[in-house]
Amino acid sequence: MHNRRILSLSRRQVLRGLLATTAFGVTAKLGTGCSPSGAGGGEAAAGGEEIVIGFIYVGPRDDYGYNQAHAEGAAGISSIPGVRIVEEASVPETAAVQETMRSMIELDGAIALFPTSFGYFDPHILQLAAEFPEVQFLHAGGLYEEGVHPENVGSYFGYIDEAQYVAGIVAGHMTKSGKLGFVAAKPIPQVLRNINSFTKAARSVNPDITTQVIFTGDWALPVKEAEATNSMADQGIDVVTCHVDSPKVVIETAERRGMFTVGYHANQADLAPTGYLTGAEWDWTSIYTQYAQMFLEGKSLMNGEIDHLVRGGLADSFCKLSPYGAAVSEEAKTAADAARDQIIAGELVLYEGEIKDNTGTVRVAAGQKLEQKSVELESMDWLIEGVEGSVGS
Repeated sequence: MHNRRILSLSRRQVLRGLLATTAFGVTAKLGTGCSPSGAGGGEAAAGGEEIVIGFIYVGPRDDYGYNQAHAEGAAGISSIPGVRIVEEASVPETAAVQETMRSMIELDGAIALFPTSFGYFDPHILQLAAEFPEVQFLHAGGLYEEGVHPENVGSYFGYIDEAQYVAGIVAGHMTKSGKLGFVAAKPIPQVLRNINSFTKAARSVNPDITTQVIFTGDWALPVKEAEATNSMADQGIDVVTCHVDSPKVVIETAERRGMFTVGYHANQADLAPTGYLTGAEWDWTSIYTQYAQMFLEGKSLMNGEIDHLVRGGLADSFCKLSPYGAAVSEEAKTAADAARDQIIAGELVLYEGEIKDNTGTVRVAAGQKLEQKSVELESMDWLIEGVEGSVGS
């Protein structure tokens, strides 16, 4: 049993909570010590009262992918004294997420929310942020614009394309056909950065390597993901990776077809004991721990003590590589480790010109360097040379 904060609720609020789409999943372990004297959003946490932080996922928490990675991060902060987490999974990118957020605030007393799916941001987070200016809304992947978005809204995300680059080095060494595959959901900037970084790295090993990309059209379409993977196998592609919510179908299908795989979001090694090479994984526990500690200290987006735009990569423990699989050669390991170390040390810039897209247009001029925080990368809308496919496919 978990203690709940006692709130003064109106009839409208109670009814709204009762009509919420699904029950709240509370997974926190309550700390035994007293919490610090402040809580995020300016509310006091006096007398050892806990602060409540809400997490919302668009899919199941055990999806071997995006949602599981965030849920693992949430679980990582559940033992912090003074912190209680509430969660709800499988919440669609519709008005349903507004109801979930409202209920977490009004019934659970959440002082901060992490609605983790890309489509939650506009209009849903923005509407609720205006309705509850004392609550902090931290969104994974969205771009906070000063003077445009509410002060109680922030954005955090990781440069996981750094891990994808390192994984691309492995793929470049392990492919025999020179043909790689990438099953992707939607051509948004974060997805395109992963495709391009993975391909750029592989082509640094062998400039003749190509990557076939297939966009399924949504984050979780298992049938289309299986069809895309099988199509790639039929074309002689021998290494496949993906950017979908749950890589499970892609990894298992590729394993059955005798292909090598590179995972994404979380570790899928047990799904492909023969073909799993490595993977680009999130490490959300790191950033969630930082946020929780700041909330406990009374810091907030609104008082300017928490940055509205937070980004980090391998050096900041926002992401990591899955352990190498048994099939990975020593040569591939050595090259990948070297690339990882160079990225962490700041010696390797992923987007240093000249770089052309797959139509021949120069996107990064010779001598130009785009650092990871560059707005040009945050708004990427093109595919790099060597990728077969288009952002409209």
